[in-house]
Amino acid sequence: MTDDAPEPPSGLRAMLPDLAPWRASLDFRRLWYAGLISNFGSFLTFVALPVQLKDLTGSAAAVGAIGAVELLPLLVFGLYGGALADAWDKRKLIVWTEAGQGLLSAALLLNALFPHPAVWPLYVVAALSSALVSVQRPALDSLWPRIVAHDHLPAAASLNSFRWTVGGVAGPALAGAVVAYAGLGWAYGADLLTFVVSVALVVRIAASPASHEAAKPSLKAIAEGARYAWGRKELLGTYAVDLAAMFLAMPLALLPFLADELGAEWSLGLMYASVPLGALLVSLVSGWTARIHRHGRMVVLAAALWGLAIAAAGTMSNVWLVLLFLTVAGGCDMVSGIFRGIMWNQTIPDELRGRLAGIELLSYSVGPTVGQVRAGGFAAWWGVRTSVWSGGVLCAGAVGLLALCLPKLMTYDARTDEHAAQVREQRTAAQV
Repeated sequence: MTDDAPEPPSGLRAMLPDLAPWRASLDFRRLWYAGLISNFGSFLTFVALPVQLKDLTGSAAAVGAIGAVELLPLLVFGLYGGALADAWDKRKLIVWTEAGQGLLSAALLLNALFPHPAVWPLYVVAALSSALVSVQRPALDSLWPRIVAHDHLPAAASLNSFRWTVGGVAGPALAGAVVAYAGLGWAYGADLLTFVVSVALVVRIAASPASHEAAKPSLKAIAEGARYAWGRKELLGTYAVDLAAMFLAMPLALLPFLADELGAEWSLGLMYASVPLGALLVSLVSGWTARIHRHGRMVVLAAALWGLAIAAAGTMSNVWLVLLFLTVAGGCDMVSGIFRGIMWNQTIPDELRGRLAGIELLSYSVGPTVGQVRAGGFAAWWGVRTSVWSGGVLCAGAVGLLALCLPKLMTYDARTDEHAAQVREQRTAAQV
């Protein structure tokens, strides 16, 4: 910190989110609003799609199979999408993929309006949506550092987390009521409308073309990004910890069946909203994250606590205790996500940001996707609640083992890390 830098806030003000990125960047505000609106609609579909599959098939395995059809597009387009984000205009990629998502929502709406909706379109749409998200997210994640000052990146990470959790709380809670009382078509129709609005906002953001030294999309370019990630063991640790946590302890595919088993079908929307609610509560008091420098330790601790909270939720027979522990789990996941995002944004050079964002996408998307298959399979063999609590216990154990195997993750310090210093110097030189 320079001598003339402002003093950090103290007291209650220090706990509140830092709004500096919001005040400083018009493009940040536009992209933030677009993400808030489209996330809200996406969470409506996130709830409606498994509910519709459950109603049509009555099978936990069939609901868990959504993850199976989403996996291949994630693997293929996640890595290639990262290469595209480094070589093409990031704004254009975001606009076109957002429009494509809107068309998929229209397809779900049309299918839901038929007297006898078909099952196969649900899987087709899930696979295509996975492909579009896999192309969009690397472009989106690599755009934030371009429109936000380097020193504002921790605050931007917290604000983005807050944006996601607002939609995550309101979307599922409303979806439960909409699906129950108005029907699936209304949920899909609202999702379509949110994509229309978000596209209108994103097209107004300044163009973000590739840097002049950007590598063309190719297997060679993807391999270059993978080699860089492999050489950064602290980054590798963040990917591995999140992958383990999401694969072993993500219970969302089982929530419709858990609500039935507890005799509380009315609680389904609240269950889906509980994890984002916990994240929202953390993001509302996220100002403290800017004063933490050992980000790797926080990633590990929060991921282990996520697993333990999910395990506790799986053992409860009282629905309100289940909701409480799901909320605690969401808060822990948010803490882990904030510090992963800070590490990624502050230490990865701009020319590799898209490709590394593609790898990040795999770490936080493949886990939940495959985890749905794991959860559904375990539930079919040993029961819903056993699947939930055993996954949480396995998660805590796996995270602890990874911490022992990757000591650089535990010793990472943003104040002394050479990669953080290099990116800081790169951003400073670009602004001169």
